Amino acid sequence: MGLLNGLLGNASEVNIDKLNLEFSPIMADNESIQIGYKVIRDLFIFTNKRIILVDKQGITGKKTEFLSIPYKSITTFCVESNGHFDMESELKIWISGQSTPICKDLKRGTDIVGIQKTIATFML
Repeated sequence: MGLLNGLLGNASEVNIDKLNLEFSPIMADNESIQIGYKVIRDLFIFTNKRIILVDKQGITGKKTEFLSIPYKSITTFCVESNGHFDMESELKIWISGQSTPICKDLKRGTDIVGIQKTIATFML
């Protein structure tokens, strides 16, 4: 079922040890990965200091964007859904000094509650 969920875009939790090996070069002192979610090729990594959004681009996925969002700069966030049978939701994060939010699509089956709880835990 894991492969099917990945193909459909459902987020699955990623092993923290694997994330630590891959992302240790970009981690700050005293920063640790708390949880990570993978949606197809993209990653949502939650550390104790920031959110790292990893967006693999193009057909081969060789080009990668790393967006770092410190929790202290998040002013508001929300998850928007069109209804109970909606196939996907959208995560919106407003950053201080920016009028438009950062938007990420969350496919059906994503642990939306876990993502919101993680953001709230570190933001508040």
